[in-house]
Amino acid sequence: MRLSVLIKHLEAFAPLNYQEDYDNSGLLIGEPEMEVHAALVALDCTEAIVDEAIEQNCNLIITHHPIVFKGLKKITGKTYVERVVLKAIKNNIALYAIHTNLDHVQHGVNGVIAKRLGLKNAKILSPKRALLKKLVTFCPVAQAEELRNALFAAGAGSIGNYSECSFNANGTGTFNGNEDTDPYVGERGLRHHEQEIRIETIFTVQDERKILLALLENHPYEEVAYDIYPLENKLDTVGAGMIGWLEEGIEGRAFLNLLKDRMDAVVIRHTRLLPKKIRKVAVCGGSGSFLLKEAIAAGADAFVTADFKYHEFFDADEKLVIADIGHFESEQFTSDLLIDIIQEKFPNFAIRLTEHNTNPINYFI
Repeated sequence: MRLSVLIKHLEAFAPLNYQEDYDNSGLLIGEPEMEVHAALVALDCTEAIVDEAIEQNCNLIITHHPIVFKGLKKITGKTYVERVVLKAIKNNIALYAIHTNLDHVQHGVNGVIAKRLGLKNAKILSPKRALLKKLVTFCPVAQAEELRNALFAAGAGSIGNYSECSFNANGTGTFNGNEDTDPYVGERGLRHHEQEIRIETIFTVQDERKILLALLENHPYEEVAYDIYPLENKLDTVGAGMIGWLEEGIEGRAFLNLLKDRMDAVVIRHTRLLPKKIRKVAVCGGSGSFLLKEAIAAGADAFVTADFKYHEFFDADEKLVIADIGHFESEQFTSDLLIDIIQEKFPNFAIRLTEHNTNPINYFI
């Protein structure tokens, strides 16, 4: 199939505008309309991964971490990043990364961790703002229901577990069309009064084009009056980290054993175990120290993540237990998630999980 078809499905699950500003998710190498016949999935893209793709006859590599992250000024093969890029281009292999946008969706990277730990009622720990907009438009009473249906079908009106949400108020609209108009109601040259419904509904920013098309194609008026407002509301289903509850509280050492087993962790760096059971658990795949204050404020008993620096462990201040399981370990099941996402939509597409462990860290035990 065309690469653009696969990308559209992945970005419907984890839209690109959900990624952090510093990130570089999306298509890194390749043409959107190229034909892809098989894909290799890995956490990182290394030279060994590209070699494996060549051996397995895969012309697409999908990874969590983008190989091109800080930008390239030269591509001479001097660094491992440049060598990966050169080898992929020479062998006509497309590279696609789905990084912090996959971190930020409810059933993404952190959703996998929460599920593996058996957390109940898991929700986003730090929801993102500025991802919502409000549409306000005015429609004749008789056509209002048809217009609402079209807007809802385009994706408007979803709030948490509710859909088809809108606010409606009756009012009177006035207009006067000149000689170049062909008004749906009223007469040219005369001020017309029409009973209208003011329709308000919200939508996510990435759906704006679809919402406007639905509005303009289904509104009866020749000139459609509408307003779009940016909202600062948090979007509770999108953001960093997650927090949930274990079925029952367990002692600190038992929790660490559970964590080591469920996350296949070789070693866990942690703060001092506290004299209370652990039940409420915050998680963040990858480097999550920036969420420590949020985890404490949410009342977490433990915070599972990676890449804590020495002095940052002190910031726990005996309010919770920090459990640093390692960057690779916290995200290693992301590849399985990506395969599931793709196979659910394209069960006959050839997709393979890498046989290589791309963790650059080794442990001497």
